[in-house]
This record gives sequence, structure tokens and C-alpha cells, in this order.
Amino acid sequence: MAALTQARRLVAKIGSALLVDRDTGLLRSDWLGSLAQDVAWLKGQGTDVVLVSSGSIALGRGVLGLPMAPLPLEQSQAAAAVGQIRLARAYEEALTPHNIKTAQVLVTLEDSEDRRRYLNSRATLETLLGLGVVPIVNENDTVATDEIRYGDNDRLAAQIAVTVGADQLILLSDVDGFYSGNPADDPEAARFDQIDSITPEIEAMAGDAGSGLSKGGMKTKLLAAKMAIAAGCAMAITEGSTLNPLKNLENGANSTWFTATLDPHAARKRWISAMKPRGEIVVDDGAARALANGKSLLPAGIVEVSGEFGRGDPVAILDPSARRLAQGLSRYTAQEADAIKGRKSSEIEATLGYPGRAVLIHRDDLAL
Repeated sequence: MAALTQARRLVAKIGSALLVDRDTGLLRSDWLGSLAQDVAWLKGQGTDVVLVSSGSIALGRGVLGLPMAPLPLEQSQAAAAVGQIRLARAYEEALTPHNIKTAQVLVTLEDSEDRRRYLNSRATLETLLGLGVVPIVNENDTVATDEIRYGDNDRLAAQIAVTVGADQLILLSDVDGFYSGNPADDPEAARFDQIDSITPEIEAMAGDAGSGLSKGGMKTKLLAAKMAIAAGCAMAITEGSTLNPLKNLENGANSTWFTATLDPHAARKRWISAMKPRGEIVVDDGAARALANGKSLLPAGIVEVSGEFGRGDPVAILDPSARRLAQGLSRYTAQEADAIKGRKSSEIEATLGYPGRAVLIHRDDLAL
């Protein structure tokens, strides 16, 4: 099984049923405090941590006195608006004693489906992690409609893991792993310690049942696993209601690990290189050497821009002899790139009339 302390970057998903007492609607403060201890332990080992947390609607409905039954969209959004502020404050209060700064990041499905929004989300999360912050990510239930929802935080957690290039995703659940059947109904159901390939037989074993406050069943967890391992991120399902759930997992608690064959960096490069380029950028010899040495592409090194591409679109990068060097995701449109080519990063704002990013293609978005 994977060791959590070996993770460079880890995403943990916390379901509503773990965070909020389903009978009282109150926060499980002792449990959250133990999770904060786990986060501090991981960060002390040098691991970046992102928490994808449910709970805003569950907390808000208790404050507003709304029933436990499924709520209409407008009441869910009202409950989320009330609950989100309490959820963010609860995480801040739990992590501050460990000298850990937190940030609330609210996303919708549109943020990952639209490449421009995806790049914005990725840049924000990367910056927060670089500053030592623990982002608390949740679906923005106050504005998301049924048509633009992730629908479950298992899938959201997997998308965030892909976005930040995590090498481990931990789903803290109300079950202790993936079983061959529903253990509540089938006494012969057996738990898998490790799954190396999600076969049709494995998919047929997944059930739909979720807990009272959460929407995700085993099928959503398999979908999350598929997304994660394709991006080089190993994923674990483990029972999370006990105190110190991440430390328990490290110490051998029951779990199922889905293994990844590629590391996140290699998987991302493969994904970028497989895209069809929307344009071409010719660079000078200095920029070509910098790219070969693993550097980002700066506007100063660009000689020529061709094609029609938007922000986040893939572009081919050519040397002065028109030899293809790399492919990457542009942080500027074709028109913007053409306007700032050959200019220093400090001149971008004066050229475009608004602040821009220092690099045109970041090294993490380049496939040589």
C-alpha cells in the first residue's frame, strides 16, 4: 500500500456525514480537530495538502431549521450560503493552532470544463500551495444549477487532484474500502486491498447506496478512481469517521488502493502532447535552449505567432528553423501573444493595457 508520507501532494475528500452529525446537524468538532492534526503531520513531512470538503448544505440546513429530506434547489442554495461561512470558519479555527493558513476555494463544473476557467483555478491553487496554504475546496452550491453541478464531491475531489497534479487522493468515506458486493446485504462480500485495473467485473460490483447526508455511492467512487489514476494519481477509499483518519490509514487501517501506472507529471505531459495544436509559436535560439533546460516560455523569446487560439489552447512551439520543439498550453490568446512577443515580462501591462502573467507557457504546461 502507498505511504501517505511519500506523497508530494495529497488531496483528501471529506464527506458531509463525517463532518456533520446527522442527528443534530452540528459540526463534529473533535473529529475536525483530529483531521487538523493529520494535516499538520503531513505538512510536517513536506506534503502539500488540499481538502475537498462537503458540509455547507448540511450545516446550513441545521441553522435554518430546514428538514432532512431532499431540498429544492433554491433552499439548497440558501442553506449552502449560510453553511459555507461556518464551514470555512470551522476549518480556519481547527488549523490555525497548527500555524496553518487556510483558503476557501469555491468551484463549479464549468470551472473544469472551460479551459480558461480551469487554468485560472489551477494557477490559484498552485499559488496557494506554494505559499504553504491549505485550500479548502467545495462546490459552489450557492450558484451552481443542476445542469452545471459535479453532483458529488468524489468526482470533484478527483478533478481537483488532477488539477493540482496530486499523486495521492484519499476518499474519507463511511465504508472502509471497495467490496465485491454491498457488505450490508451480502455477508460474503469481500474487501479489495488493492485494485490495479478497473475492469467491467469491478464496475459490476459497485452499488448505488449513499449515506444519509452524502450523495456519493460506490459508482461515483469508481468514476473518481478512473479520473485520478488516468492522471497518475493513486486513490484510496477508507473509513473516515474515526479520529485521525489519515494517520490511521498510514498505520494500516482497512482501505482499498487504486494504483496508478504513471506519475502525475508524466501523465499531464502525455495529455498535453496528445492535443491537436490550435496555433504555432516560433521562438529564438535563447528561448529554445531555455525550453530544453526545463524553463517556461517567456514573451521575450517569441519571434512569430500564427493561428487562432484562445487562452488555455494547445500550441506548437518551433525553433527558428521551423523544427518542432514542444507543445504547450498558452496563457494568452493569439492576439495577446502577438502583441507581447519579444517584450520583457515587465512590459506586458503597458502593452496590453492590463496586468498579465509573466510567462506565456508555464513549464508545467509544456510537453517537449
